Amino acid sequence: MAVDHYENFPVASFLLPPHLREAVAALYYFARTADDIADEGKLTAEQRLAGLARYQQGLDRIARGKVDPDPVFQRLGRAVKAHDLQIPLLRDLLDAFAQDVHKQRYANHAELLDYCRRSANPVGRLLLRLYKAESPLQLEQSDAICTSLQLINHWQDVAVDWYKPRVYLPQEDLDRFNVSDDHIAEGRVDVNWIALMRHEVEIARNMMHYGAPLARSLPGRIGFELRLIVCGGLRILEKIEAVGYDVFRRRPQLTASDWPVLVSRALFAYPKA
Repeated sequence: MAVDHYENFPVASFLLPPHLREAVAALYYFARTADDIADEGKLTAEQRLAGLARYQQGLDRIARGKVDPDPVFQRLGRAVKAHDLQIPLLRDLLDAFAQDVHKQRYANHAELLDYCRRSANPVGRLLLRLYKAESPLQLEQSDAICTSLQLINHWQDVAVDWYKPRVYLPQEDLDRFNVSDDHIAEGRVDVNWIALMRHEVEIARNMMHYGAPLARSLPGRIGFELRLIVCGGLRILEKIEAVGYDVFRRRPQLTASDWPVLVSRALFAYPKA
């Protein structure tokens, strides 16, 4: 489990109840392959958008009850039918991936959070549908966790995203802390950069803390898996701080040595009910 790409939600792991593993895997492969169309390889922008349009057409066929020749959509269609999954949430994911093709900057947090609403939050809401846990509070907490995970991924990947080229750091915050594009291009870690990143880390941490009680409200192995995810996200934030916010030279990420810490925290320490 890593807070990266579409590894930031459970991929049919042994912790999930067996009857849900196939549906979670179907969601994962849909999201992962669509994200790859938008973000990987050497396709042109037009080719990426055309590929995502084909995925939208695949969702159209599922919505009409048609069997798609693509195995990704055959598998997804079975999951949608078996669990009454919300196709508009799947469309939101594709819309966010398409936005990544043509939008490189975010003016403010409102714009960035709207992107997260479509790029990350649908995953949590779809999983809650599988878990039959969809109270208004649970949905709100899930959105907070998923948005936090998305922000954490952006903060650990500032340098990676620069070469795509994308900057997810809101322009209003760059201006507020007197940080320029040169900071990112040069990997400049000065007092301004540190102040900016400390601010962004705290936003993500507070959001995660708000959503974390969801992990105690869900039962058994599902709740434990979510606690691992929450603890993993918070651990990445700790690692960003530990490298002095220098995400240019040392990309903070989870390693095998983090697992004992994560398991211990998930079992005994955090999040509290």
